[in-house]
Amino acid sequence: MSEQSKEVLICGSLAFDTITRFDGYFKDHILADTIHSLSVSFLVPTMRKEFGGCAGNIAYNLHLLGGAPVPVAAVGRDFGDYQQHFEKLGIKQRRIAVLEDVFTAQCHITTDLSGNQISAFHPGAMSFAADNDISQEQAVWAIVAPDAKDAMFKHAERLHAAAIPFIFDLGQAMPLFDGNDLEAMIKLARVLTANDYEMAVIEQRTAKSVEELAKGLEAIIVTLGAEGSVLYHQGEKIAIKPVAPTAIEDPTGCGDAHRAGVLYGLSCDWSWLDSARLGNVMGSIKIASGGPQNHQPSLEEIQRLFIENYGNNPWQ
Repeated sequence: MSEQSKEVLICGSLAFDTITRFDGYFKDHILADTIHSLSVSFLVPTMRKEFGGCAGNIAYNLHLLGGAPVPVAAVGRDFGDYQQHFEKLGIKQRRIAVLEDVFTAQCHITTDLSGNQISAFHPGAMSFAADNDISQEQAVWAIVAPDAKDAMFKHAERLHAAAIPFIFDLGQAMPLFDGNDLEAMIKLARVLTANDYEMAVIEQRTAKSVEELAKGLEAIIVTLGAEGSVLYHQGEKIAIKPVAPTAIEDPTGCGDAHRAGVLYGLSCDWSWLDSARLGNVMGSIKIASGGPQNHQPSLEEIQRLFIENYGNNPWQ
């Protein structure tokens, strides 16, 4: 199969991440009985700026695996460094729309010693992402990852009309979607992915259990952090054991790394089980590295970790 025939459309945000670390615990400073008048400040002795956004992170990880990601996003006049980053990697940029009168989306993330995060997000050019028309694109798979709400719907509708199967990844867009919105998106999607908290919210807002939701989809994958993940497929609930990380450095981008693993497997016609397993492998690799796009495992290292943990080699 040629690289072009394996292309995966990665619809979502491209953003610059400013990441800081608080050497304490948020729970010690955010008190339940004073939350009505919240005013807190955290000293963050370390800070770094990273390339991020869900589309960028997923594309980066899919590229590590040898896949063919095509990010679909809107960016601003300050995108130059990110553009050069993708050029060096060889990631295609034909579906990245550059808008000269706005900034690229910016995310400010603070993580405490327990891995909890507080984020602030400025959408910038992302607010215009719905205008990025992908209706003429072809791809073997796609994902609709967190983005502006109207863009997520537009991309989903265009992918559905083009018969391109896609994963719906609610993620940080969760506050934007009510129950009716979620049901509409799920009807268009082939697959739903979420972490356990997000899935609980989806169940609450749709008034449907994950098992009920899975009946209308090809699969649902729920990630459980250090506990691995669960695959719902063809009426089965399959627990997928975790892959122990070499270190716990930074959770930023772990979900995106996981999605890339799943997408790689699907684009190569792997089984659902092995695709979900590769998601666990990629998430484990990512959490041992600071920032969402700084880990650089070789494909051989990824394969070795997969085989050691799951006992088979789907690359063969």
